[in-house]
Amino acid sequence: MRWTRAIPRALGAGALGAVAVYGGQAAQFRRQAKTPVTFLDSPAPGSASFERWMEAACAAPLRPGNRIKVLRNGDEIITSMLDAMAAAQGSIDFCNYIFWKGRTASDFAAVLSERARAGVQVSVLLDAYGSAKIDRSLVPEMERAGVRFSWFRAPHWYKAHQFNNRMHRRILVVDGRVGFTGGFGVADEWIGDAEGPGHWRDTHVRIEGPAVRDLLGAFLENWREATHEVLDGPHLPELESFEDGAPVQIARSSPGHGAATAETLMLAAMRGARSRLWVTTAYFAPRQPVVDELVASAGRDVDVRLLVNGRHIDKEPARRAGQRSYGRLLDGGVRVFEYQRTMMHAKVVVVDDAWVNVGTSNWDNRSMALQEEINCSVADADVTVELEKHFLDDLDDAEEIEASAWANRPLRARAFELVSGAVRHSL
Repeated sequence: MRWTRAIPRALGAGALGAVAVYGGQAAQFRRQAKTPVTFLDSPAPGSASFERWMEAACAAPLRPGNRIKVLRNGDEIITSMLDAMAAAQGSIDFCNYIFWKGRTASDFAAVLSERARAGVQVSVLLDAYGSAKIDRSLVPEMERAGVRFSWFRAPHWYKAHQFNNRMHRRILVVDGRVGFTGGFGVADEWIGDAEGPGHWRDTHVRIEGPAVRDLLGAFLENWREATHEVLDGPHLPELESFEDGAPVQIARSSPGHGAATAETLMLAAMRGARSRLWVTTAYFAPRQPVVDELVASAGRDVDVRLLVNGRHIDKEPARRAGQRSYGRLLDGGVRVFEYQRTMMHAKVVVVDDAWVNVGTSNWDNRSMALQEEINCSVADADVTVELEKHFLDDLDDAEEIEASAWANRPLRARAFELVSGAVRHSL
């Protein structure tokens, strides 16, 4: 039959299209990998000038008066998110890159379903690639309860050009008033308090105040693409500032959407750092200008420290690709640490004494140029002190890479780095 012959041809055409797109992106990355970004001025993060720059370049409005709670690891993150959803009265808007099998996913699905049955407008959006390991029975279970569910960029041959551009955002907004974002994914790997290899280390934030509207805006952007629906009503209440709150800026990063990418935000933060630049990231394999800027910051007597994954990383090629930059970083005065206790999944930047960024962006090309990401910047001394303590605590479980030892690493390790570099643009 004709249609039986047409299916393999269509699948073949789709596969060829995906390969062509991938090859084109790889070629483009190699061509642009060393192109620097020039800043005519370099305001310090946390300053009024930097806030104005973020508003203009990152489409990130300054929202004063927000209450921020830093959540460290699954015991705090999961409980806080489940409690917030269980208390929802009007709406729950939830998106995530990861929603896998296991107890955590079942607990989230149960609360989302219960609230939908109670009349709350529940909208759930999951990335079709990142959440491919989901327990498929949970989706119809949620839909039967009244949850409005959608996949973000499910694979289709005619959308091959979008397959490499994923929604890496993690957003929960409850009643339009309480928001969460950070590195947490809905999977059992996040259970616990990073006490061992089976319990990942991560950082999330809980936000109340005007900045929640911007978290919701990022969700609405992806929801509209996936469903062609525009949400309103209980999702958008009036929001008040708190007198004891902190200024927050929420920066969305989307490939080709016009606003500055996550890479541009991080480059600006590095360029503006005056005394300290501490970076925690799950994956480190950026373009050369990012490595150069880290070295340039250290050359200005900024205390530059990079905390990345050690042997417990879940994607070893990403680690090896990042290690190709260690020699340059170490020779330039950057201190590099590999976390040894478990998988480090946090994405945190601490600059000077009163500016931090917690978000979904890693320091690799995938987060900085290819994916939908979201970053929460907070200009507050108390939050900075708390995340400073977390960073120093994590260093107790990390191994510092010494320049002399690194220069003498075995040839096999160098070969792994070289091979991983071939797919660096997708890591």
